[in-house]
Amino acid sequence: MNAQYPDDLFYTKDHEWARVEDRDGGKVATIGVTRYAVEQLGDVTQVDLPKEGESVKQAEVFGSVESVKAVSDLFAPVTGKVVKVNSPLADSPEYVNEDPYDEGWMIQVAVSNAKELDGLLDAEAYQAFLREQGE
Repeated sequence: MNAQYPDDLFYTKDHEWARVEDRDGGKVATIGVTRYAVEQLGDVTQVDLPKEGESVKQAEVFGSVESVKAVSDLFAPVTGKVVKVNSPLADSPEYVNEDPYDEGWMIQVAVSNAKELDGLLDAEAYQAFLREQGE
């Protein structure tokens, strides 16, 4: 497993990731930002996330991350309903910097259309995308 870009995740070209699990007869995606995004942002100072029960739509803004450098929108990798929010981020946004794939996750979404996952990148394709961008 690549610690920078774990193989068990799906990635977007907007630098979000989704870890998809089968749960209660459906798919639930845990969503966060990639190590690359964290490096570009610098120290995260605030995370603005939707509330549980709200809906998110693939490729649309679902929140924002504020850092010492900028405020960046977060784009949903999948469409669905928010079933859980990582509420400790409100008091400890540094989790995003320290551990973006574990403690720094942002929201969990009940996936409404599993076919959307086909349009996301695997770890290898995401790293190729970064190389194409000259990163």
